[in-house]
Amino acid sequence: MTSSHTSSYDVVVIGGGAAGLSGALALGRARRTVLVVDAGEPRNAPATQAHAFLTRDGTPPAELLAAGRADLEPYAVDLVVGSVAAARRLDDRRFRVTLDDGRPVTARRLLIASGAVDRLPDVDGLDAIWGRTALHCPYCHGWEVRDQRIGVLGSGAMSVHQALLWSQWSDDVVLFLHTAPEPSAEESAQLAARSVTVIRGTVASVDADGDRLRTVRLADGTAIERDALAVATRVEARLDGLDALGLDTAVVERGGQVVGTQVTADPTGATSVAGVWAAGNVVEPTAQVIASAAAGTMAGAVMNMDLITEDTADAVAGSVNGPTESPSVH
Repeated sequence: MTSSHTSSYDVVVIGGGAAGLSGALALGRARRTVLVVDAGEPRNAPATQAHAFLTRDGTPPAELLAAGRADLEPYAVDLVVGSVAAARRLDDRRFRVTLDDGRPVTARRLLIASGAVDRLPDVDGLDAIWGRTALHCPYCHGWEVRDQRIGVLGSGAMSVHQALLWSQWSDDVVLFLHTAPEPSAEESAQLAARSVTVIRGTVASVDADGDRLRTVRLADGTAIERDALAVATRVEARLDGLDALGLDTAVVERGGQVVGTQVTADPTGATSVAGVWAAGNVVEPTAQVIASAAAGTMAGAVMNMDLITEDTADAVAGSVNGPTESPSVH
């Protein structure tokens, strides 16, 4: 990466996770000047390893991001550790981004890759084991807890689906209904067929030894031993400082239940605001690291073509409106 610390860029990338770094890489290789603003708060920071990323399965998230930043070094990409305090459109097809240290920069395009935040259910002790033995994704963590005693914290209409899914990794799965609705007759038959035990009652707390789950405790004091607890979180798009852009957002629903928010974008990452793209968990909360990286690459490539189109139109206009006579030859 360069260290130009200029005040004007082709693209400012907001967020330095898999999506942001991949977008910056695509743009840097297209000879674009890029600034990546990274707050250093990746969603998967609590996890010890990132999985299902071909050639990098099991790599600690911090190492994966460090390798990504190293990939940017040959290109015209600056990296600032910090956050965006404000971003708005200027009148001349550019954007002004104000960093949290007060530094203003301008950009022709923006890539929003700021990620998402997991809001945990209100269960005492859950945050202390989040990402270690309190887990959200079986494709990310299921192999590591295979054949162990797994609990599923019920929170909505998708809880039965969640329990059935986790039963692929263990024959000892318990569904704590907690705040989830009572299973229908059909769902009860499905759970029984997969040997999933249903425990009714509200979960009050979890007991752990460090970050290792030991028991799940109900409000009536009953304690059930578990080695891992699957938890569905509310996933909210991280858009601090970006209100003035006017991005369209939408609620995310699963089984008729609101489970989060996301920025609305097309398959290339183009948002409702001209000149602004978005990629990663800010657009798709369920995207794993490799999918977020792919989305960032796609967005970067399309943004570069958009810039080429603008540059070409400007060049044509300049050619048409410019001098018609050839320069004199002496």
